[in-house]
Amino acid sequence: MTARLNSAQPYVLALFRIVIGLLFFCHGASKLFGVLGGADGQGGTVSAGTWPGWYAAVIELVGGALVMLGLGTRVAAFIASGAMAYAYFKVHQPGALWPIQNGGEAAALYCWAMFLLIFTGSGALGLDRLFAKRSTTAEKPAGERSPVTT
Repeated sequence: MTARLNSAQPYVLALFRIVIGLLFFCHGASKLFGVLGGADGQGGTVSAGTWPGWYAAVIELVGGALVMLGLGTRVAAFIASGAMAYAYFKVHQPGALWPIQNGGEAAALYCWAMFLLIFTGSGALGLDRLFAKRSTTAEKPAGERSPVTT
C-alpha cells in the first residue's frame, strides 16, 4: 500500500500545484480584470500602480499561471508565498490575532501552500520537468545520445 501511495506522490503533488496555481491566478484576474466578481465583489478592479493591491494582483496572476504550468515553480512560489505573508501580516493580522477573526485565512493558506511548493518543486506534469529533460538530452555528448530512428 505504501509503495502504491509513494508512486502516486508526484502526480498528486502536480494536481495540488495545478489547483493552487489556478485558484491563485483567479484572484489576480479578478482584481486586475474585474472577472469572477472583481476586486470588490461587484466586478471592479484595482487601480493600476496602487500599492500594495495592484502589485499583489500582478503577483497573483503571473505567479499563479507559472505555478499552474509548473514553469519556474520554485521561484514563482517563493515570490507568491512572500506576497501572501506580507498580505497577512500587514493587512489582516493588525485587525485580530487569528486568521478566522481577521479574514486572513486565504492569505495564510496560500502562503503555506506556496511555501510547500518551494521545497517540493513542480512534481509530475510540470513544464520544469519537460525543459529539464530536454536540456539534459542536449548536453549529452553525441555518442551517448539515443539513436534517432526515421
